[in-house]
Amino acid sequence: MPTTLLAAPVGIDIDFNDNDILATLPATAPVVNDQRSTAQQAADMVQRYIHQARTEGDPRYLGYARALLDRWPENNMTDRLVVLDATVHQSLHQFQMARELLSEVVQSGDRIQRIQARLTLANLELVQGNYTAAHTHCEQLASTLPGLISTSCLAHVQARTGQASTAYATLLTAIQNAPHPDPTSLIWAEGTLADIATQLGRPEAGEHWQKVLTMAPEDLYARAQLADWLLEQGDTEAVVALTDTYEHVDELAVIRAIAMKRQNHEGADQLAARLKGRLDEALWRGNLLHQRDLARYALDIADEADSALQYALSNWQEQREPMDTRLLLRAANRLDDQAVLNNVRSWLQRHNQQDARYPDWETP
Repeated sequence: MPTTLLAAPVGIDIDFNDNDILATLPATAPVVNDQRSTAQQAADMVQRYIHQARTEGDPRYLGYARALLDRWPENNMTDRLVVLDATVHQSLHQFQMARELLSEVVQSGDRIQRIQARLTLANLELVQGNYTAAHTHCEQLASTLPGLISTSCLAHVQARTGQASTAYATLLTAIQNAPHPDPTSLIWAEGTLADIATQLGRPEAGEHWQKVLTMAPEDLYARAQLADWLLEQGDTEAVVALTDTYEHVDELAVIRAIAMKRQNHEGADQLAARLKGRLDEALWRGNLLHQRDLARYALDIADEADSALQYALSNWQEQREPMDTRLLLRAANRLDDQAVLNNVRSWLQRHNQQDARYPDWETP
């Protein structure tokens, strides 16, 4: 699945009383593993933290997982723990480390973990725009795990490399012909259809994203994608409603702030100020997980195109999903930076990638 949406810490506040509550920590505290813990118990705990990070948008859970894995004896690392370790690295944008760990499991792990490692590798390469490698992993996945997930994997790569309409039609047919698909496979496939429909600019995109949210209301990625799609349609009221109570998740908060700014909402300035504090602190901490959000905030809320281009370009070096590419094109287009525009144009042409969300970067 796509990369995890995370929230930056709230801004530093130095004006408080001795008895004031400054922050509430997650209800689940990290458990210090000891000799009585089994590898399965440790893996269950790490998986629970990853799930909480993804569904709550709280990066502290990834810190809990990282701490547990760092303390776990190296000679007791099972294939499942290695895959989970790689998943944490990927969520923290440590892509090369994740790639190395997953490659080990793909070569020598047990069957279940080889499949999981292959799927995670395919997603990693897709996120970074390494489509040849992603296609190879998807093909290997299809040979060992035929079904909607592997079909979705291949469709995603095809869509990013000039075959979006074909990929959409093929996957849609596969869903219609699938006999009693399990919920996980169906969510995965519907999410892929939504991604491709969004890329194609089809109105069905909103319907697909809504289906995913109906099946998995905690899916922050789908919520952000639907909110972004609604924003592109100019439905700012729907965006504000969809992102209500999600201001703690940076990507959703940024989209919400843009919608509120466009409709001159009375709370727009306050939300923008809160976001600025959180993102400024993320920069102060040296946290590189938020560069897409920083770039979009700078471009669409703060009107700081120079900063937006800097963050968008840095982000694009690691993540080349369509939203990352669109953001870089928009920032470079705003500044008429032909060097950046030509570089992105060359990359898009090399992969025959087209997307309805991309601006006309040839027009300043």
